[in-house]
Amino acid sequence: MNSQLFPKIKIRTNYTRFFVFLLLFLFINNSIFAQNKEFIVVLDAGHGGKDPGKVGANSAKEKEIALEIVLQVGKLLEKEQDIKVVYTRKTDVFVDLWERGRIANKADANLFVSVHCNAHNSQARGAETWVLGTHANSRNFEVAKAENSVILLEDNYKTNYKGFDPNSPESVIGLTLMQEEYLDQSIQLASIVQNVFTSKLNRVNRGVKQAGFVVLHQTYMPSVLIETGFITNTEEGALLNSHDGQQKFSEAIYNGILKYKEQLSLNTVSNVDLENIAIKNKNTSKTTKQKVTNDSETDVEFKVQIASGSSKLETHSYNFNGLDNVERAQVGSSYKYYLGSTSDYSKIKEVLQLAKSKGYTSAFIVAFKNGDKVSVDDVLKKS
Repeated sequence: MNSQLFPKIKIRTNYTRFFVFLLLFLFINNSIFAQNKEFIVVLDAGHGGKDPGKVGANSAKEKEIALEIVLQVGKLLEKEQDIKVVYTRKTDVFVDLWERGRIANKADANLFVSVHCNAHNSQARGAETWVLGTHANSRNFEVAKAENSVILLEDNYKTNYKGFDPNSPESVIGLTLMQEEYLDQSIQLASIVQNVFTSKLNRVNRGVKQAGFVVLHQTYMPSVLIETGFITNTEEGALLNSHDGQQKFSEAIYNGILKYKEQLSLNTVSNVDLENIAIKNKNTSKTTKQKVTNDSETDVEFKVQIASGSSKLETHSYNFNGLDNVERAQVGSSYKYYLGSTSDYSKIKEVLQLAKSKGYTSAFIVAFKNGDKVSVDDVLKKS
């Protein structure tokens, strides 16, 4: 009887071991998959189909140039293992502005990048990148008005946009609330793109600007609208309309997106490893922490930004999902809300994790030196 029983026990034990091993294997694989979640970028080629956009010398059309640049940016990004690219259009078709935003939201994208060309009745030149915001002056409103007027070509636009009038300044002002949460990250990406255009392509830097663009309003993620250059400028228009020029602009946008993603990874608890950062910079994690914490010349203060907007909220815990000691700071006409204050980077990572656990999933780490905001990336590299 015993000789028959023991083999059964052994078989069951082997099955148990195999089952446990299988569970561990699946758990580890799922953990790796979660950590390596794809970074989704939605690329939007402005205009298209019955909407040619701006027209420059030699009948160069904005819709065609924007599409060529977007397709080339996409090809470069698709070579990156952890990046997924989604297009609002890949051919010469007309796509409603609200549909472009819907595509980005449905994809649960990390970034929305809309590519355009500029035009003027002079020889104006240079690149500028826009984020959503109330128009600061009449010129900004006119730029937004020109881009938004495309909705008049759409069927049922009055229903889709709930009475929005692209010719009304009051309508444009009402667009900004939805995107306020992502404004800082949008500005961050816009600034990086502008720096690449200036340093790599030798473009005139027309800066990062804010205006009420409908296409940006529709999205629920950091979003920018890039005006690559003026197709009405003789030299710049020829560059934009050439294969070589389009390749250069696409590479610049691609590098800007990668730089933004790199900076973003340094501000995310799940992706940041202080020791790895130290190794990358030929230091140890202990040295990095000591430098950031104790170097009086650096005098760096880390905080976690949990929210940003035009609303002035009292910093009571019930306004911030139970978080205590929230700090409010006014920047221009908007308010930013910070949690924590420390010169120890490892501690601010814990604060960031706390903020995310309370529902502030888009919270991120910021750094200040002598009261002025500085790049977290630069602080860590210098350390």
